[in-house]
Amino acid sequence: MALGGKGSRRIVVDSTAYRWRLRCRPTYFQGLCWTPCSFAVEHAVDAVGTTLVVTTNQPHASNWIGREAPPVLPSDVAQAIERAHREGWSPTAPGSPFHLDLSAGFTPSP
Repeated sequence: MALGGKGSRRIVVDSTAYRWRLRCRPTYFQGLCWTPCSFAVEHAVDAVGTTLVVTTNQPHASNWIGREAPPVLPSDVAQAIERAHREGWSPTAPGSPFHLDLSAGFTPSP
């Protein structure tokens, strides 16, 4: 699963380049703040490797109910990449997406 080039941002972590992307529009469940925001990361050079999918502990910034949501910062993405590496993510190896769940503490809206 490769990220589309449009809307993706480049980040360098430990001298390795990655691309990451956050959905511009929330999914239906994210829009209602029932599920948290998520973003995807892939190796910038070898896009045929495993994609990292990170679920955050915050609502999507464009949610429909006006719930306060801090933006996903590049520093947040870098921390997620480092943690995924510690937990076994290999970005250049082929395979299914690697899911990193950081949603502890997220409270969905009623």
